[in-house]
Amino acid sequence: MAGKRIGIDARFYGPLGKGLGRYVQELVDNAINIDTDNEYIIFLSRDNFDELIIPPEAIGRVKKVMAPIRWYGWKEQVVLPFYFWRAKLDLLHVPHFNVSFFLPCPLVVTVHDLILTKFPTQRASTLSPILYRLKNLAYRQIIASALRRARQVITVSNFTKQDIIEQFKIAPEKIVVTYEGVANLARGHDSLFVQKIDAGTALQKYHIPANFLLYIGNAYPHKNLEGLLRAFKKLQEDYPQLSLVLVGKPDYFYERVQAYAQELGLSGVIFPGYVPDQELELLYEKARAYIFPSFYEGFGLPPLEAMAKNCPVLSSDQSSLPEILGEAALYFDPRNIADMVKQAKLILSDEKLRQDLIARGRERVKLYSWWNCAYQTVQVYQKILYGQKTS
Repeated sequence: MAGKRIGIDARFYGPLGKGLGRYVQELVDNAINIDTDNEYIIFLSRDNFDELIIPPEAIGRVKKVMAPIRWYGWKEQVVLPFYFWRAKLDLLHVPHFNVSFFLPCPLVVTVHDLILTKFPTQRASTLSPILYRLKNLAYRQIIASALRRARQVITVSNFTKQDIIEQFKIAPEKIVVTYEGVANLARGHDSLFVQKIDAGTALQKYHIPANFLLYIGNAYPHKNLEGLLRAFKKLQEDYPQLSLVLVGKPDYFYERVQAYAQELGLSGVIFPGYVPDQELELLYEKARAYIFPSFYEGFGLPPLEAMAKNCPVLSSDQSSLPEILGEAALYFDPRNIADMVKQAKLILSDEKLRQDLIARGRERVKLYSWWNCAYQTVQVYQKILYGQKTS
């Protein structure tokens, strides 16, 4: 069988792209090792071009191409397709909804969630109301076009698959579910530049006391951090020494959460900002529990990473989370502050429950492998290129 040229739009690759960056990084790193029959062209941005290191055995069949096009801008629609055309691709995988209308080759698209259609709120944007409505309309057109034109659609949970079927009337057989994996954070590229430190030093560095609940992620409105702050205020009445650590890169949305914490008169809420992967592991290990109050998730990676580090998980019972976390988490209704407080008190006070959740979490994460995710994705490529069936 003659090799084909497969392109992957990896401009989100690495820590720069947050959760999506983790997906792209793991997909690329594993796929180029799994599939040794085809040639891979990996399109990267200026900011992450050096992040991808091609292994010696893949040199010659894997090539990096710099595509200095910003995400979501007009050049992504008009200029980026030229880079794909010039590479003479047999297949292109775009691992996000932002697909150009002008593609020169067959397409595979990954849609992680439909947050922008399920939560079309002005509060999720820094744009004016008119510009936001125009942007949201454009998003709907772009994702509808991508889903329609793709030879195969990949998504990361059965929950999101059902969402896509219901909202966009896509045939179920066109959608393949490939669960994400649980990363070894100590292997992360950004951790290579972190001095080796122990957990105590990490806590001191970020001014975190020993007794804390942990959240890691962005601060978009659907993450429900304002609800978490209201619950934490109630929780402190019984646990005055408890702290809440909210880890995420500072931006407009985190600034708004910080302002709300001040408005509530809260003490004990810590915003360490961006924390490198290696130090994230230490925070997971030392937290009393990881808390995830989100209204909507296509997959929900951070609670699995917490489980992998023996951190019990307290999670919202919405969207894909029960599917992904199974019986390894303690659940609450994210719209019910009293329920969130009740379950948090339970996980803080019942050591037997904590140990049970930790043990269940260790077993749960065994279900999720980045290698399997990449292998199933490569099977999708082969099905399109060679007519092979996916298993």
